Amino acid sequence: MNENLPVPAYFIITFFISRLKSSINKSKAWTTTLNQRPNNLLNDPETLTLASSDYGNMVKETPAAVLQPSSINDIVQLISYAYNNPIPFQIAARGQGHSVRGQAMAKNGVVIDMSALRRNRKTPGIVVSCRRWTTGEFYVDVGGEQLWIDVLNETLGYGMTPVSWTDYLYITVGGTLSNAGISGQSFRYGPQVSNVVEMDVVTGKGNMMTCSPKKNCELFHAVLGGLGQFGIIARARIALEPAPIRVKWVRMLYTNFAAFTKDQEHLISLNGRKQMNALDYLEGLVLLHHNKPDNWRSSFFPPSDHSRIISLANQNSIIYCLEVVKYYDHHTQSTVDKDLEVLLQGLDYESGFKFEKDVTYVEFLNRVRTGELKLQSKGLWDVPHPWLNLFVPRSRIMDFNSGVFKDIVLRRNITKGPILIYPMNRSKWDERNSTVIPDEEVFYTIGFLNSSGFDDWKKFEEQNEEILEYCGKSGIEIKQYLPHYKTQTQWIQHFGSKWTNFQHNKFKFDPKNILSPGQKIFNS
Repeated sequence: MNENLPVPAYFIITFFISRLKSSINKSKAWTTTLNQRPNNLLNDPETLTLASSDYGNMVKETPAAVLQPSSINDIVQLISYAYNNPIPFQIAARGQGHSVRGQAMAKNGVVIDMSALRRNRKTPGIVVSCRRWTTGEFYVDVGGEQLWIDVLNETLGYGMTPVSWTDYLYITVGGTLSNAGISGQSFRYGPQVSNVVEMDVVTGKGNMMTCSPKKNCELFHAVLGGLGQFGIIARARIALEPAPIRVKWVRMLYTNFAAFTKDQEHLISLNGRKQMNALDYLEGLVLLHHNKPDNWRSSFFPPSDHSRIISLANQNSIIYCLEVVKYYDHHTQSTVDKDLEVLLQGLDYESGFKFEKDVTYVEFLNRVRTGELKLQSKGLWDVPHPWLNLFVPRSRIMDFNSGVFKDIVLRRNITKGPILIYPMNRSKWDERNSTVIPDEEVFYTIGFLNSSGFDDWKKFEEQNEEILEYCGKSGIEIKQYLPHYKTQTQWIQHFGSKWTNFQHNKFKFDPKNILSPGQKIFNS
């Protein structure tokens, strides 16, 4: 071994070679190495247990160790020596552990605790630039370990904001950009990956590379939506726009699915990014007769109206909720009500079932946090979450409603959580990115966000499997969002025409298959 290696790297490589040998015979060298390892490379039971589970609480995979970095250089060193090790070990970056099927785990490998980098780094993790970059927009440089809620709070201090969000803000920038990052703003502003202009990425070879659409563009587009397969995002430069102050937040109820989807599609057709009179957010919910009108994601409906909403749901077994938002500031405060009235004119919702709130911009964006804290206080947050998220082509959404919502979901009668349904536009997605979506201009995202007990989560997984099986037999060409597959053949089918390029990028940027083993794409 090269005795001129930096001291931390020397201990890292010694630690893992010793670890591998110790799995065969318990040598005295292992005890010595443990006592000499860097302070930020841990393998105590409590740390390993935390890194062995995730938000889904359905998968348990124990790593050999957890790195708690204090700088990006710690991550570079770890990956570099994994790559150059005679027996490479696998590495997973774990932000908030918000995956649901072990995607951020590394069995017998190393999990990088990105939250430690957020706590320990000596340089600012969020830097807002008041200078305009080449396209004439403002931006913020954000560490991949940073939380979106902190990005929001920091940029608002400059009167600016990112425009594309996820519904939940207590997750990391690197985590959402590795998937896509979607919410009700996506129809207008695109997913979060469409709003990144530059990144620093640590590849699977341990190389730090700056990339953009014009520089190292192959890596740039591979990483965005790349499920962590090609590199760990160290920094992302995100476009900003002037921030609104408040929002008009409206929900309308439907009993007719055709009218519901027609109105959704009409509203997202008014989606010009610079168009003044357009909605800023649109989502939808499926409400079932056995569930309460409100859910943990947000308490919206006035309590005095709950009984008649429940009555409407009982009469129809299933109803649909269209949810829209219009932002405003001091300049548009006097016109926002009229603008919203014009936008919603002619919609075919149930008479008397339109509800409106006026809240701050932050209150709206951070709406899920309130529900999370309530569940935590009741001990109902740290439970299994057998989620299923799908993209469904517009041409088959009626079939999906009849075969899934009105048959499988109602027949099984086990739903415990929100069911989301809302459309997006393919033209707002960059085809060069690794993200996979249906091959139609309009497609729907559908999320079954169930929570279960530790003894009954498998029945929700059985429902998920029945939904997937129905789509397959019916020829509905769905794509999974936050995908999970058991075989590489299924992954190849998922990526379709993008698979060849995806595989090429893996061989180029992570040829030893070190990164993100929990996705089980190349090691299923």
